[in-house]
Amino acid sequence: MHPNPLSSSAVSRRIVLRAGVGAAAIAACAPLFAQSPAKVLRIGYQKFNTLNILKGTGQLEKALAPSGVKVEWAEFLGGSQLSEALAAGAIDFGHASDGVGVFQQASGKGLVYLAAESPYPGGVGFLVPRESPIRSVRDLRGKKVVTGRGYNTQYVLIRALEAAGLRYEDIDPVYIVTASDTVAAYQSGSVAAIGLWDPFLAGAQVATDSRLLFDGSGLSGNRTYHFAQPGFARANQELLRTVFAELRKANAWAQAHPADVVATLAPQLKVEPKVLALATERRQYGVVALTPAIAKEQQGLADVFAQLKLIPKPIEVKEAFLDLNLV
Repeated sequence: MHPNPLSSSAVSRRIVLRAGVGAAAIAACAPLFAQSPAKVLRIGYQKFNTLNILKGTGQLEKALAPSGVKVEWAEFLGGSQLSEALAAGAIDFGHASDGVGVFQQASGKGLVYLAAESPYPGGVGFLVPRESPIRSVRDLRGKKVVTGRGYNTQYVLIRALEAAGLRYEDIDPVYIVTASDTVAAYQSGSVAAIGLWDPFLAGAQVATDSRLLFDGSGLSGNRTYHFAQPGFARANQELLRTVFAELRKANAWAQAHPADVVATLAPQLKVEPKVLALATERRQYGVVALTPAIAKEQQGLADVFAQLKLIPKPIEVKEAFLDLNLV
């Protein structure tokens, strides 16, 4: 955890207070707030992602200081909680995984995609005990496999099963909410395989006697996306251009200096350097504009979730893309 972030529990309290005002009142007031440029930018981030690295450099604060804009950072355990905070107006901007993007759009929360991150297929994967008889995806038939409902791990699992000629119904999915719950189930010996994402995937690889059964390679881009409410984004385009300019610089620095990324984040995250080193070496850093190809990639995920009835109805992902030429 970071030494002094706006904690996810604090954000939750703010969400509850806002909810007490009533959804109709929030909806009525939101456009008024969006008309004026922000003087405080509230950013939601998760461990190890690119916004986390930007926070660690301190460069965004320096870039925004001349305009009088201050930055507040809020750490979240997962993208679902982050998107809820965005929808409630507790934060202004943040990133979440591909699966979270589909869920928030299907739920009608009104959030929009602003940009994407480079593919990171090695950052999501499934582990089995090193001595497990499970040697291929086909061996998962009838077995308990831990994943999150709507998580990037679930999509990768579905695609892997399809590639092996299996259906999702051929396994016994065990749904979890946090990475710590996933590892606890794994260590209990009650499940055959677990799905995790970096840095938690790297952490489990280092700390447990495990074998990587498969990762997202050839199955999913495992992208992170940047989200905001459309009113906020349109009213704060210059502010967001500064954010993305600094994010591009942070990504270029991270790509060129992986050892420095580890040195910067390890004490901040309270994560062992060798865990971050493993996660960093398989990552490609970069923020990119939304494109038709990225929309198609994300649409594949949305279609799978609709087929499984994980979302209430099919969606067109590109309808939630907001092109403000920020990247």
